[in-house]
Amino acid sequence: MVMLRDSVTFLPLKDLRFSDKPTTGHTWFMSSVNDTFEPNDSEYLHFPSNSSKGRMLCLLSHHRYDGAANSYAFAWPNALPHGATLLPGLTYVSETYYDYTNLWHGLSALVPFVGWHMRKGCAVPPTRWVLFHWGELRTEMGNWIKSIADLTIGKVNIETFENIDGPVCFEEAVVFRHNQGAIAKMRLREVYGRMKCKAREFCKVDMEKIKSDKEVRMTLLLRTVSRSFKNETAVMRIFEEECAKVENCRFMAVKSENLTFCDQVRVLSETDILATPHGAQMTNMIFMERPGSLMEFYPTGWKEMAGGGQYVFRWLADWAGMRHQGSWWDDGGSACNGTSPKLECFASFKDRQIGHDAAYFSQWANKVILEMKENKRNASVALHSVPAKATRSCQCN
Repeated sequence: MVMLRDSVTFLPLKDLRFSDKPTTGHTWFMSSVNDTFEPNDSEYLHFPSNSSKGRMLCLLSHHRYDGAANSYAFAWPNALPHGATLLPGLTYVSETYYDYTNLWHGLSALVPFVGWHMRKGCAVPPTRWVLFHWGELRTEMGNWIKSIADLTIGKVNIETFENIDGPVCFEEAVVFRHNQGAIAKMRLREVYGRMKCKAREFCKVDMEKIKSDKEVRMTLLLRTVSRSFKNETAVMRIFEEECAKVENCRFMAVKSENLTFCDQVRVLSETDILATPHGAQMTNMIFMERPGSLMEFYPTGWKEMAGGGQYVFRWLADWAGMRHQGSWWDDGGSACNGTSPKLECFASFKDRQIGHDAAYFSQWANKVILEMKENKRNASVALHSVPAKATRSCQCN
């Protein structure tokens, strides 16, 4: 027993040898172990399990600014490290390259845990969460992300280790370190579907009333500071006028910063067409009824300089079963002088205001509205021609 305890070896939680590929393969987080794969779901680590040879996960990880100074080890239940504290119950351990406050980044980190919880029948919520970014301990989630986690998994309790000296070992731990990783599209839609269902349930959204409404509902979701429209009034007028030309089209303009969590759920649940600048507020599309439509707007320079990351909401739309109806990039002026380094250049223009093209916006809006009107008409016909099937609320599987 003593020999087993003495053989426990702590390794750096963030392995700097893999700084050039921090999110691929075994990643730089707990780099000594390979993931377990389940069909259609994200790769994960589970302790204790057959793959861990029955060993528990132990952490010594109080550092919030240096992930390489934090460490991990594996130990058998009857031979925990000297001075270790055993934490009972199930622990969710998350490592993300991004953060837990931005809606899009936080959602990407949360998705695999919701998938795991569903796969286990939603029976046992975790006793605690342990959050890392680059191996550095994090002790907070953004309110939007925490609300989703609370509703879909159970009340979130984030471990801070403030009152614990020495290493901690977990009775059971599940680790995700690839964000949504290798999850298949249909599985993603099931996960987003549960998030949407639980959020609507909590926020008391009357979906029967909404689904029976024949209106085409168009929402212009505005940003207040970064990536806002230079002339909001003109942009609102364009979309409002195009909506008014189509029978049973309803237009609404709201500022995303003014909305509570439930406001966001209600507004997007009542939205068929979402028009909005590129930004984290687009993550709320997961609350829309499928297949909702999206129209996205960018400041000058994004198309040329922002790289593949500017398309994340096209990807999310596809994963969530929505239709991304295209993007408009402002071409009003040069983004940089041509001599600035790319990252420096991007930082200088990424949050600029967005102009508008009245003729293009009008034509684009008309096309999307008419397409949605036809889709809703066809959906209504199909709904009345097929017998309704009973479904269990907010299914978990």
